Amino acid sequence: MCKCFSFTEAKIWCLRSTFTKSGLRSTFTDLRDGTIMHCWVPNTRNDSKSDLLLIHGLGANALWQWADVVPQLVHYFNVYVPDLVFFGESFTTRPERTDSFQAECMMKVMEVNSVKKLSLVGMSYGGFVGYSMAVKFKENIERVLICCSGVCLEEKDFRGGMFKISDLEEASSILVPQSPEKLKQLMGFSLYKPPPTWLIPSCLLDDFIDAMCREFAEEKRDLIRAIPKDRKISNISKITQPTLILWGECDQIFPVELGYRLKRHLGDNAELVVIPNAGHAFNVEKPKEYYKHLISFLLDSHPTSTCLPSHQQYHK
Repeated sequence: MCKCFSFTEAKIWCLRSTFTKSGLRSTFTDLRDGTIMHCWVPNTRNDSKSDLLLIHGLGANALWQWADVVPQLVHYFNVYVPDLVFFGESFTTRPERTDSFQAECMMKVMEVNSVKKLSLVGMSYGGFVGYSMAVKFKENIERVLICCSGVCLEEKDFRGGMFKISDLEEASSILVPQSPEKLKQLMGFSLYKPPPTWLIPSCLLDDFIDAMCREFAEEKRDLIRAIPKDRKISNISKITQPTLILWGECDQIFPVELGYRLKRHLGDNAELVVIPNAGHAFNVEKPKEYYKHLISFLLDSHPTSTCLPSHQQYHK
């Protein structure tokens, strides 16, 4: 029997409307190497505003992750919201699966749109990509906001018991869910207080998976497999841009210790804010706190460079 209505597709239609009403338009950039990048860009770029790049994480696309903040951010910035390769409407025929490759694709899109200087926000996997951009294109990247992204994890951490799920294949099956059961697991790991999953009809979960997770599923798993491969802190370059690190205190995907590790790695030019009673998806659970820290950091030209003890927050 054919499915005649999709709640997820209807939601996506509403999100597209939100972006359009916020003054953004949908664009495609052919990088002429087998890669097509989709990005929401300003209808009219305002030279008096700074440029801001928003990079989503796994399990989402540009629309799904940023619709709650785009209408506010466009008042302050020229906002650019791309789909990462293999998400939304971006894809490649090339074999590369690293965050470094994603970073290069992001920067090419910015160059096509005549963006020379920008700040960026990277959420989860998007934080890996954003960090890589800050390393590769340090003259172009002005400020960096990393949200719950285990940039400083090491391959050995999976053997050392840091993660609740130490098997990378099992982790990728949850992060790229192909069944309602896996999606329920993902919700449980992402949220500090997940809703009772028995209340959510499996047909709605299947609908979400069909719309958001089926396409390029193996390629997305390859992206996850590439994250820890040969990764050592000693090989991770230190970025020099002013950096804010935001983390949920109870993150079960990337434990908060990785936030402290990143702060120690970067030193005095980085700020760490730990949001209490929040998990990996703190942007969903604590949206007001998230937005307050985000906008304060991005609009403040002189960030304070301190690291707070656990369970505390930094207030401007």
